[in-house]
Amino acid sequence: MFRAIAYQTILKVFKNLEFSDAVLRQRAAKIHGEPSNIPLFYTLVKGVVKQRLKLDFILSHYTDDKKFEATDIKIKIMLYIGLYQLMYMDSIPAHAAVNETVELAKTTLGDKVADFVNAVLRAWQRNPEVEYPSDPVHRIAYEHSYPPELIEKWISIWGEENTEYLAIYYNENPRLHLRVNATATTPEKLIQYFAKREIVVEKAPAGSQMLITDNADVLDDVAFSEGYFSIQDCSSAMVVDLLDPQPDENILDLFAAPGGKCTYIAEKMGNTGEVVAVDKMPSKMKLLKQAADRLQLTNIKQIVTDAFKYGPVAPAYHRVLVDAPCSGWGVFGRKADLRWQAHQNLNELVKLQAKALEYAANFVAKGGTLVYSTCTLNPAENDEQIKNFLARNKNFTLVDAASYLDPLYVDASFYRTLPFKHNIDGAFAARMAKST
Repeated sequence: MFRAIAYQTILKVFKNLEFSDAVLRQRAAKIHGEPSNIPLFYTLVKGVVKQRLKLDFILSHYTDDKKFEATDIKIKIMLYIGLYQLMYMDSIPAHAAVNETVELAKTTLGDKVADFVNAVLRAWQRNPEVEYPSDPVHRIAYEHSYPPELIEKWISIWGEENTEYLAIYYNENPRLHLRVNATATTPEKLIQYFAKREIVVEKAPAGSQMLITDNADVLDDVAFSEGYFSIQDCSSAMVVDLLDPQPDENILDLFAAPGGKCTYIAEKMGNTGEVVAVDKMPSKMKLLKQAADRLQLTNIKQIVTDAFKYGPVAPAYHRVLVDAPCSGWGVFGRKADLRWQAHQNLNELVKLQAKALEYAANFVAKGGTLVYSTCTLNPAENDEQIKNFLARNKNFTLVDAASYLDPLYVDASFYRTLPFKHNIDGAFAARMAKST
């Protein structure tokens, strides 16, 4: 059953480029029977989406590669599902992986396709050794499943060794990071609470309010539904630590949805003052409202509009956060589909980010703070954006992030996390002060 729903989900992702945890949750709800099938569904879907290029490369060795390239996507997905189980899902016996996938192919696509899927998977079982290209770009791209043009760019920035570390990191299953709601409890109390329920939760490597666990059962616990914690990666939470919101301030959060940083801002303000959250996506703003209600935060004002149309334009805010749309290089481990889109429309993204910075600067009060953040590792979207902005706006100066964060996560006064170095998601932020 879980394979059939996984097949339908993967097909939708590849045909419509539609992928989100919300879509996965909706489809997982259709799985009946064994509760253990739900994590298998998640693993299979995310794994196939991540490993698509590697699976393609391997499968082409067991068919006519030119014919395989032209093979219908529905047939390819059946092969991906079978091969992924054989290669990565140790909890599923090999015979079950093959037989169940072949049976799914038979009922979904017919006997002829089922026979083809069976032949290819058994050919791989007999001889699973595949030789990858010798040049670094294509070896890493095919062995770890990334677009070659992206790997080429990464090697130019970090070198071959760190690029491979990064590629490997994103193919691992990420750990759950918990952000403790300071208006409701403390990290120590939450650790003790889960210990009584035999769930191991420990202090995270970064962030004063952050915990970490490998046990997804925390999401079903009443402590989550009653607002004692949220799910947020340490790298994202530290952007808010850099912003350093204070009680009773007026703070503007542009591109605020779905609200992870916004709700943390509200918590750090002790549920006082006002956080104005602006985003044009009603569906994502609904998630922000749900999170604020769950956390019992009443100091967030939501405005559903394009960030560039928000007004009146006036220097009225103590702090402004621009959590800019970006290529997402830092979160490939959590957002399985992004690696296949991250090299697209980069020029347009860079222009949008520059425009967002300029617009946001208008709202910062004299003596106030502007923080620009992304979840990418791309210098063109990070360092270069800030350097260009500061060259155009002499009334803003860069503030050393080490004044607010552990210097381990600071580079050239910028906040920067690198997954292959810090073992958390990748992120970037710059804090700037306005003089006049």
